[in-house]
Amino acid sequence: MKEICTKDAVGSVLCHDITQIIKDEKKGVLFKKGHVIREEDIPLLLSVGKEHLFVWEKKEGILHENEAAKILYQICAGEHMHGTEVSEGKIELIADIDGVLKIRRDALLAVNSQGEMMIASRHGDFPVKKGDKIAGTRIIPLVIQQEKMDKACKAAGADPIFSILPYRTMKVGVVTTGSEVKKGLIKDTFTPVLVEKLKEYSMEVIGQTMPGDDKTQITEDILQFIKNGADMVLCSGGMSVDPDDRTPGGIQDTGARIVTYGAPVLPGAMLLISYYEKDGKCIPVIGLPGCVMYAKRTVFDLVLPRLAAGDEIHEEEVAAYGEGGLCLNCKVCTFPTCGFGK
Repeated sequence: MKEICTKDAVGSVLCHDITQIIKDEKKGVLFKKGHVIREEDIPLLLSVGKEHLFVWEKKEGILHENEAAKILYQICAGEHMHGTEVSEGKIELIADIDGVLKIRRDALLAVNSQGEMMIASRHGDFPVKKGDKIAGTRIIPLVIQQEKMDKACKAAGADPIFSILPYRTMKVGVVTTGSEVKKGLIKDTFTPVLVEKLKEYSMEVIGQTMPGDDKTQITEDILQFIKNGADMVLCSGGMSVDPDDRTPGGIQDTGARIVTYGAPVLPGAMLLISYYEKDGKCIPVIGLPGCVMYAKRTVFDLVLPRLAAGDEIHEEEVAAYGEGGLCLNCKVCTFPTCGFGK
């Protein structure tokens, strides 16, 4: 840092806060450390008695916090997002579309492990809306070595740390199991819940069948929906381990690849995720536990945004739902902000 005359300070970077005190009106920071002095700032600085300033002295191989923040932004930003103007060494990433936030977690950890820099974000694999804040970046000190930023770039790899998967227009078939529903002994209260949840992601229900507890018919109904162009099939009910619950077997008999039968989430432990491969497409065939019908938030709310964005779900990712997988039944539900406690 070096001392210069305030009148000659345009373009220089402050190394300390400048305080302004106006009797009975204000006492606070007029300019913060790191501020780049502009022509119009000079009269204000002189008015608070600052005829000389201590400013950052540019040295080869040393970057100011604003320069470093731009590098971190370049490491982070993928498609469908933009950055705010750099302010006090910080740039925030803002979503340009509705979709599902994806994070290269290994890269995020690698950069944050470098020291003297940080990237903070919301949880990945959750929905974001256009205009939502995704992440913020900055270095911790006022200046940093170029070499450290080069190491951060190398640690992050070639691909952006963050990306947003846009939602797809999807056609959905609903297979409602249970002999009690088929025979009209009880009203189907499951499908209206599904329809409302699907509307959130502009999904269209193209049909519903009621095969009862006939495993062969469940299989045939699923395959017929796929033949008719369904992009996803939801099977509601009959998902427990009781002998007369035939839905898991009906899904398996389609030839679909079972990803998981069971999830470490309450409510929603009896979830089944599978994919039927046809013409190069992976069509989700999902077995939904009964809790989806009556609980406000369940495992279905965790996986539905990803299904809507065409984000294939893997077994190890389902296993990871265990941390934060307990719904606390909050009086005011903040899902997905809380992510079941994540």
